[in-house]
Amino acid sequence: MSNKKKFFPESELIINSDGSCFHLHLRPEQLADRVILVGDPARVDTVAAHFDSRECEVSSREFHTITGTYKGKRITCQSHGIGCDNIDIVINELDTLANIDYNTRMEKPQHRTLTMVRIGTCGGLQPETPTGCFVASVKSLGLDGLLNYYARRNEVCDLQLEEAFKKHMNWDPVKGSPYVAIADPELTNQIAGDDMVRGYTISCGGFYGPQGRVLRADIADPKQNEKIEAFEYDGLKICNFEMESSAVAGMAALLGHRATTCCMVIANRYTTEMNTDYKNSIDKLILKVLERI
Repeated sequence: MSNKKKFFPESELIINSDGSCFHLHLRPEQLADRVILVGDPARVDTVAAHFDSRECEVSSREFHTITGTYKGKRITCQSHGIGCDNIDIVINELDTLANIDYNTRMEKPQHRTLTMVRIGTCGGLQPETPTGCFVASVKSLGLDGLLNYYARRNEVCDLQLEEAFKKHMNWDPVKGSPYVAIADPELTNQIAGDDMVRGYTISCGGFYGPQGRVLRADIADPKQNEKIEAFEYDGLKICNFEMESSAVAGMAALLGHRATTCCMVIANRYTTEMNTDYKNSIDKLILKVLERI
């Protein structure tokens, strides 16, 4: 990022009349340095049920926020809804709360680094990712195209892995170029410990066709999932499908933050199994992250 401090006009940095950011409706003082990201707004309550205390709660659309403390650690739990487009909103607005003075609209002289861990659900793609297991995303292949709209995307992506994946898939350029975002290695080790499967994650731009599901609309590449399951690079395979981790890792890296994603497998596409009662067991993953963040 440039060393020159910027001024942000009203059309770019939209601040609500109460001094909060446009979509999240959070004020700067309500944001902790540690942030847990979840898709489902109701899961914020599940996470916050473990807090020792709460200091604020804000809801706007799919964006639900609770900031409190867990064993002496101040933590913000923030929901983001579904999809990388929502992550673009959430990560950018969290960064403004941390690194822009809302009174002067100037970039702050000292950068504040946030630590962000997304807790999600996903579909497993390998025999070693059965339903119920936890997967830590070392690198995420974004098929949504979000990071391609930003300058410096090449600086935070694994370009060799991108090319290997496109060659393996015989990638159709009409879909746009995939990008490979790298989760913060130190944070990933901290969160994954020795009890999570580590591998690559694919973040898709949709739940049905982009993940190879066929209902009434046929998909362009019927062998897509077979090729994805067979892909291996630098000793790791693609472990799972989900819809946000590439944007979380990529946007965080562009803005100077630390981020990683860990998911519980609720469906295994390889074995065609599905666990619809996952909400009863994801609390185990939540507790691991609360202890380790």
